[in-house]
Amino acid sequence: MKSDLDALMEARGLDGLIAWVEEVYSPPVDYLTNGARITQGLVIRKRGAEPLLVANPMEVEEAAKSGLDVVTLTDLGFYDLLETLKDREQATVQAWGRALERAGLSSGTLALYGTADVQKAVALVRAIESALPQYHFFAETGINARDLFAEAYSTKGDDELRRLRSVAARTDEVLQATWDYIASHRLDGERVVDSAGQPLTIGDVKRFVRRALLDRDLEDTDMIFAQGRDAGFPHSRGEESAGLVSGLPIVFDLFPREFGGGFFHDVTRTWAPGYARLEVQDIYHQVMDAFDVAVESYRSGMATKDMQIAVMDYFEGKGHPTSRSTPGTSEGYTHSLGHGIGLNIHERPGIGHLSPDHFQPGNVITIEPGLYYPEREIGVRVEDSLYIDASGQLLPLTRFKKDLVIPLKKLGE
Repeated sequence: MKSDLDALMEARGLDGLIAWVEEVYSPPVDYLTNGARITQGLVIRKRGAEPLLVANPMEVEEAAKSGLDVVTLTDLGFYDLLETLKDREQATVQAWGRALERAGLSSGTLALYGTADVQKAVALVRAIESALPQYHFFAETGINARDLFAEAYSTKGDDELRRLRSVAARTDEVLQATWDYIASHRLDGERVVDSAGQPLTIGDVKRFVRRALLDRDLEDTDMIFAQGRDAGFPHSRGEESAGLVSGLPIVFDLFPREFGGGFFHDVTRTWAPGYARLEVQDIYHQVMDAFDVAVESYRSGMATKDMQIAVMDYFEGKGHPTSRSTPGTSEGYTHSLGHGIGLNIHERPGIGHLSPDHFQPGNVITIEPGLYYPEREIGVRVEDSLYIDASGQLLPLTRFKKDLVIPLKKLGE
C-alpha cells in the first residue's frame, strides 16, 4: 500500500520516482493523486517526501483535487523555454529538470512509471540522462519483474477499499438489473423472446448492461456473456447475434471499473434461462462446492498456491482434468483460481498452483473456480471479489446471489 512506497523505493536504491500520464489513463498517477482526473502531467515523489504534481495549466483545478502540491508547466517556464530553444524535446527536458529540483531532487537515481508512448518515453529518458547527467534512471531487472507499483498495489488502504466497496455495490445493482431484464422475457419453446416473440440476443443483453453501468458511473471493459459451446471457452466474449436459449449455461463475467479509469470489480455468475439441464446442474453444484473448498481452505498468511491446490484436489477427485494433472488442457479446470484486483484488473497476489505469493491483510482478490466442456455445450464459472481485513479475515465484496436458474414464463402467460 502507499505507506510501503518509501521502503519499496529504498529496496531499489531509488531517490525518487516519476509517474507520467499523457492522454491515456495512468494507474500510477491515479494512485499517487488520490484519483484526481488529469490527462497530462507527472507526479514526482522524492523518497520520504510528499509528491509534487506537475499539471497542464488547463487542468490545474482538477489537479488541485489531489490534495498535493501542484505546479503548472507555466510555473516551470516551459513555454518560455519552448520559445527560446525552439525545440520541444529540449524544452521538456529542461522543464522536467526544474520540476525535479522543485521536488527536492537535485540529483539521484529515478524510476519512470505510468502511461505514454513507449518510444517517446525511451527517447525522453535518454535525453534527460544526456542533458542532465546528475540523474540516472533505474529499470526493474527482467521483463517479468515485479515493479514497485505492482508490489504497492498488492495491499490496499482504507481510501482504496472505500472506492472498491463502492464499485462492488454498484456492480451488484447491475447484476440484479440484468437478472430482472432477462427474467422479464418469455420462453417460446427453447428460445428466449420478448412479449412480441422477438429473440433476446447476447448483443441485446450486453447493450442493456453497458447502459446500466453508465447509469452508475461505471464502464464496461469488454464483459464476457457467452452461452453453450462458447461458454466452454473461458475467455469467449459470446456472439452478439446469438439468441439466448433455455437450459444451457451462460457465463457472465463482468469486470467494470470507475468511469474514465479507476478501481475495478470482478464478478462472474453462471445463469440458465428457464431451467438448467441435469448435466449443467451437476457441474454447477461441483463448481459451487469448489468455491466453498477455496474459502474454507483460507488461513491468514497461507501460501496462495495452497488454496488453488485444494481446489485442484477436489476437481481431480471428481474426475476432471486440471492444469496440474493435464498441463495445457482445454477441458475441465483450465485456469488459476484467482488474482488480486485494484486499479488494474489483474494484480498481485496470484492464486495459481505455482504462485510464490502469500495472503496478507489488505489483499483484494477474486476466487473463481470453473469447469469447461465446450463440445458438451457447458461452461460454468462462479466468481466473487473478496478482501482480507486487518485481522486477517477473508470477507466478501461481492454480495449478489449465486442462483443458477432465471425463472421465465412461457410466451402468452
